[in-house]
Amino acid sequence: MNLTSQQKGTLFAFTAIMFITPDSLLIRLSNTESWNLIFYRGIIPFFAVFFGLLIFQKSKFISSLLSNGWHGVAYVFTFAITNILFVISIENTNVANTLIMISLAPMLSAIISFVFLKENPDKKTWIAVTVTSLAVIYIFFDSFDKGDFKGNFLGFICALGMAAGAVIIRSAKDLNLIPSAMMGKLFVGLIALFFADNLYIEGTDLFVIPVMGIACVAIPFVLLTVAPRYITAPEVNLFFLLETILGPLWVWLVINEQPSIETIFGGSVIVLTIIIHSILALKKT
Repeated sequence: MNLTSQQKGTLFAFTAIMFITPDSLLIRLSNTESWNLIFYRGIIPFFAVFFGLLIFQKSKFISSLLSNGWHGVAYVFTFAITNILFVISIENTNVANTLIMISLAPMLSAIISFVFLKENPDKKTWIAVTVTSLAVIYIFFDSFDKGDFKGNFLGFICALGMAAGAVIIRSAKDLNLIPSAMMGKLFVGLIALFFADNLYIEGTDLFVIPVMGIACVAIPFVLLTVAPRYITAPEVNLFFLLETILGPLWVWLVINEQPSIETIFGGSVIVLTIIIHSILALKKT
């Protein structure tokens, strides 16, 4: 079965987000300190992808890494910063707030793409970005009143990094940036090593952290590094809005961290908008 570029990009992005949605819950369930957790979220995916590339690309991934040039360096930087800030943001506010801030990524990527790539998203994408951003603002006013400025601010910077990363991938569609993303994970682990105080894990963390590192981090970042080669950066980031509602839902069901009515209503609008946008985009192709 031959898939179009739109279908491939949509499949990669959707699958990645489905793997990511339990990530926030697993962070909450972990008993490990923030920087210790960040270390494992860097090192485990690094080795998982490293061995994967050795199997499928053998030594070619080294030449691929070197050929990425400034795109690779920029992606390593944005990828590392985004991964670190995501965990710190969740530790400083509730899950819904962090994911709400990340939901701004589609609007930010649309603006960055328009400015630097001269890539003007089509009308349906602009409408979807506008509707979802309004839904995020609606949720944001309620959550911001509860304080948590540091967590919200770091979540916003995380969204900015995600948007920039997606645009970098889009600007280098002919390059394989998976090795660069792998190096970004290595840098995450090395940076965290300076701040981590005790890397010993026990109890449920022996299960939670490896599952988180492979299923919720390694697999999704590979898929999300590939997706912008087929669809635009704003379209990829639109799928992250699914996590805005599904991420807090997992946390609510398991540990009873209940999102507000505003979050539930706004999240429903976001999910419906993404579904309509994806159907129209696939139908067009």
